[in-house]
Amino acid sequence: MVTLVNVNIWNIPLEEFVYNELSFYCFPAWKQNEGSHVSDVTKWRRMAWISAIRRTDIHFADIPRSLKVCSRHFHSGKPAYEMDESHPDWAPTLHLGHSEVTATVSDRHARRQHRHHLRESEGGGQNEQNNVNEDERDGVQEDEENREQTETVKPAAKRLRAECQLCEQSSAELTRLLQENRELRSELNKLKMDEEFFKDNTEKVQYYTGLPCFAILLSTFTTVKPFLPVAKKLSQFQMVLLTLIRLRLDLPIQHLSHIFNVSRRTLSATFADTIDVLYARLTPLLYWPERHCLQATMPHQFLEAFGKRVAIIVDCFEIRTERPSNLMARTQSFSHNKGTHTIKYLIGITPPRPNVIYFKGRGGEGRGERASDKHITENCGLLNKLLPGDLVLADQGFDIKDSVGMMCAEVKIPAFTKRRCQLDAKDVEDTHAIAHLRIHVERVIGSLRNKYTLLHNTISISLLLPCKDEEFTLLDKLVNVCCILVNMCPSVVVRPDETEKCAC
Repeated sequence: MVTLVNVNIWNIPLEEFVYNELSFYCFPAWKQNEGSHVSDVTKWRRMAWISAIRRTDIHFADIPRSLKVCSRHFHSGKPAYEMDESHPDWAPTLHLGHSEVTATVSDRHARRQHRHHLRESEGGGQNEQNNVNEDERDGVQEDEENREQTETVKPAAKRLRAECQLCEQSSAELTRLLQENRELRSELNKLKMDEEFFKDNTEKVQYYTGLPCFAILLSTFTTVKPFLPVAKKLSQFQMVLLTLIRLRLDLPIQHLSHIFNVSRRTLSATFADTIDVLYARLTPLLYWPERHCLQATMPHQFLEAFGKRVAIIVDCFEIRTERPSNLMARTQSFSHNKGTHTIKYLIGITPPRPNVIYFKGRGGEGRGERASDKHITENCGLLNKLLPGDLVLADQGFDIKDSVGMMCAEVKIPAFTKRRCQLDAKDVEDTHAIAHLRIHVERVIGSLRNKYTLLHNTISISLLLPCKDEEFTLLDKLVNVCCILVNMCPSVVVRPDETEKCAC
């Protein structure tokens, strides 16, 4: 049997290792940088060693330097010079455990050395001729033996070459697949609707959510995250995102279900649940300011016209709805002014920052022609917020002078020429001042409807049903959330000392 010793356990990196009068030698290296002849000889020598030892776990391209052959397998006790191909110790030949490698190489080498000495000591034609004949016979025999050895080594070389080509092809294919995987993952991340999709991209945030920047979007999500339900197919950020996208763009449920890869039922339920959380957690942003704060920040336009008395500017807007199936509800919700069925809401803004919506009435307080501005104002709780001396700016439809007067407050509405030919100079001046300031609430309502187009289009009748165990409808909560989101945006009315920039 071939004696192979792994000397790496002794951590001695030597080409030759001596132990108990035995020497150990590394497998010959394939020298590819010293010319083609040296490369061929060293390659065949390495293959000859592998073929002689015949171990299935030894491969041409991967032989550890710690794997060594002992001196018992060489005639002289060590390998011959690598370029001396005729030397019997050019490859191991003794005690190999098989009979395929014969020992005739050593005899032939001995005869050749003997003839060489004879040539040097003797001269003469006959002896020289005999030596030549013997050389020719030995050469023929050597060629035959080399041919047999070559035929034994060639299948191993072919197998090794095939294995190398297969490894190269596998490595190239693996590299290609890894690169393709990285590219596909990068493309997927660009299209996936998550935090990375909006990060550092204000344009996307404004288009899909209506919010001014990613910092405000992330802050809103952080506020409501602990209260959001856990879904299997959607992350909590995606739950908030799909809700904002539907409010902002009014995309159909079917389209959103394809974008987020969920069913229509799952998306509808997620939308309703997220609206509930946004309504519950963000409602404190719609607040009635303290009177001293209101007066301390009163703009000069209001001070010049009415001093510090203006507390609120109110107006109503209507949202179109589908036609109810119930005849009574159909009659109550039809608006002759709009020519369709509507729900009416009351919006109020404060003078210091005209886009801050701090109060709204509910749509359920009345419908269509039956729901007058006066009726909604008197039943929504607004009058309870007024203090003596407060001034309310409103439109002509708000006939609430008596109701506001009971709170020791005053309402200012534009004058009209009912039963008169024309207005006098004082009425014209007051009407101009009221209209100049009251236009702010109309601009806020326009921003609200244009920014969140769900309120601009026709609302499904299913949104008008009261929520379970609540008096509010889902539409009431939608309007509330949209008002809060508008408050997070820059003012639609820019004062001379302000710039239209996001604070973040």
